[in-house]
Amino acid sequence: MNNYAKRIALVEDYLEKLALKKEIFEYYRGRSILVTGGAGAIGSNLMIALSMLVGKSGKVVVIDNLSAIKVKDPWNVTPLPNIMFVLGDVRSDIDMKRVFKENPSIIFHLAAFFANQNSIDYPETSADVDILGQIRLLEYARLAKVDRFVYASSGCAIYGSFAEMPLKEGFISMHLTTPYQINKMTGEMYCNFYHHHYELPIVNCRFFNSYGPGEAPGQYRNVIPNFIYWAMQGRSLPITGSGKETRDFTFVFDLVHGLVRAGYYQEAVGENFNLASGTETRIRDLASMVNDATGNRVPISFVERRKWDTKPRLLASIEKAVRLVDYEPLVEFWEGFRINIEWFKDNWDKIQTVADFTPGMSSAVRSADSICSVKGKAKVRTVASANVLHSPITSSTVTSGSNSITQ
Repeated sequence: MNNYAKRIALVEDYLEKLALKKEIFEYYRGRSILVTGGAGAIGSNLMIALSMLVGKSGKVVVIDNLSAIKVKDPWNVTPLPNIMFVLGDVRSDIDMKRVFKENPSIIFHLAAFFANQNSIDYPETSADVDILGQIRLLEYARLAKVDRFVYASSGCAIYGSFAEMPLKEGFISMHLTTPYQINKMTGEMYCNFYHHHYELPIVNCRFFNSYGPGEAPGQYRNVIPNFIYWAMQGRSLPITGSGKETRDFTFVFDLVHGLVRAGYYQEAVGENFNLASGTETRIRDLASMVNDATGNRVPISFVERRKWDTKPRLLASIEKAVRLVDYEPLVEFWEGFRINIEWFKDNWDKIQTVADFTPGMSSAVRSADSICSVKGKAKVRTVASANVLHSPITSSTVTSGSNSITQ
């Protein structure tokens, strides 16, 4: 079974388990839907689910400039007969006119300049894409009178560093530490403006630590694909902090599930809510799982945390999403992790081609020695992964620090 066939089968199986009510299928059937940033990890799975929902009489229009893909290859776009891929940019009027010729009635805006360290290295481009690009898209959506505009915000970004756990939507912090975080909050504010001023039916969905099939590793990518990639190469997994830091890892299909519901439920319009697993996983435990699954015996490395990464814990409340759109994550972390490992192994040759790591030092660590050095010259502490226990998370086990190599 090739990559596309297996991805389709995985999404199809998930939708079957999800058992969406008949009204949701009827709502989506025959629609033209626009997905920006659709060649990314979340968008590439969302397009498959939407393809199944809109059916033969509908279509899913995907626009992506492939800026996050080293080889500029839309390898993540599944070639289904009702999916149209447009190589384009949300900042371009020409490209926007092209996709709006397809008369989309629902927009899922996932395109972004991802993510924290990338935005620090290139703040002007980050603002251009994430803010000005979004304003242009909102203007086209307003003029087209779309039925729904669903915005991919980030719960990992907008809550700042000092909120109580679990993170609830009522808490907002102005103490943000990267341009990406600022942009995501600004994006929500612009959506709210277009809702209040123009009555554009928007929904702000706050994602937490997505992982799963479709995400390739890279210097600006997330911790799980990077850990798997390094472990499969027999490298040490670098943790920035103590390793007791936690993240609310959310399987990509569960995020797709939340987006589908956000596009349907009227109760979601004008609202913001978290899409997450509602559980915590320690970074040291994650590293141990990756090493065990890949047979990597190289000890874990501990390096200095990045200045912007100030959150020792991330845990989301999903109560509001449950109440508004009947959201419920289906995939336990161990199961999603297993699927992700299988996807890496099935696509290892392609992943090695698209993995995007520049040579030399990391801009995040600012060390003369790269944390990715094959010979491990960086001054780091190491610990054998066999000594890491998969113990439950409790508040007493969490100490100050930051996340590992993750957004």
